Amino acid sequence: MPKNKQTKKANKKSKIKTKKKYKVRNWHEYNESLVKRGMLDVYVDECVLENWNAKPNGKPGAQPKYNDIAIQLTLQFGKVFHQKLRQTEGLVKSLFKLMNINLNIPDHSTLSRRIENIVVDLPKSNQEKVILIADSSGLKVYGEGEWKVRKHGWSKHRTWRKMHLAITPDGEIRTAELTGNEVADCDVVNRLFKQENAEIETFIGDGGYDKRKVYNACQDRDIGKIIVPPQKNAKIFQHSNLKSKPHPRDENLREIRKTSRNSWKISSGYHIRSKVENTMFRFKTILGDKLNSRKLESQKTELLISISILNRMSNMGMPNSYVVES
Repeated sequence: MPKNKQTKKANKKSKIKTKKKYKVRNWHEYNESLVKRGMLDVYVDECVLENWNAKPNGKPGAQPKYNDIAIQLTLQFGKVFHQKLRQTEGLVKSLFKLMNINLNIPDHSTLSRRIENIVVDLPKSNQEKVILIADSSGLKVYGEGEWKVRKHGWSKHRTWRKMHLAITPDGEIRTAELTGNEVADCDVVNRLFKQENAEIETFIGDGGYDKRKVYNACQDRDIGKIIVPPQKNAKIFQHSNLKSKPHPRDENLREIRKTSRNSWKISSGYHIRSKVENTMFRFKTILGDKLNSRKLESQKTELLISISILNRMSNMGMPNSYVVES
């Protein structure tokens, strides 16, 4: 083989990235947290049972029988154990009977009616400053499974929703939004920011967030660092001969032109964005990739209930991993 071909082949091999191997430092603690995720007393709190029945609201007409917290708890059990509403009703009845809790359980009709009106507060840690990493993924409402689509193609009856999440580097989901699959990621950034009360130090997103409206939303929140890769054919927004402050996108673009896109991603810390992809994977692995509700408002509540479960599981313990050198 000629030398130049050998050299090219060697260079190709050197460019192939081998998958990194990780090992968990805190395996004992993490293993205990995985066991706790299935424990019933994690979800049934004493204060929940005390406020199970709704108090009279003073309005004319039929009064609600159950408090919102009772509806939320019952729906949580359905999501954790992957049950539909009728099966969820039976599951919680059996659990309360075994736990000697003398309370009535919302029936499936009540759950279906009340789900779109309850307010779900995400369990979040109190932080003064946060780094937000945003991304989106699809959740199926109804339609064919992946095997049928791969074999025979998809039909017009296949319907999806788009889940938009913003997380912190430790995997805690801070804000969430559910939209139709036609809504672009950049159109939801303002709604995600409105749900976050803490100061946002850094915003990180993929190329889908490289839009003026995203940078305007970040500047409205006084976000100091915006790590979004500009498009390959990107042009300078604001030239240096102007007296105004340099635009953050232009600074990223100049750095890419000076070095390279890969170098900029490493130096800026862009690769931390993989954390949100891991969160999407965890969400779909633990709670599934399908929404059971049919109305959009009900689906939004269902998503928030699922996220509240995932945050609670994360708070019990997360793996502390490190790269194993080969």
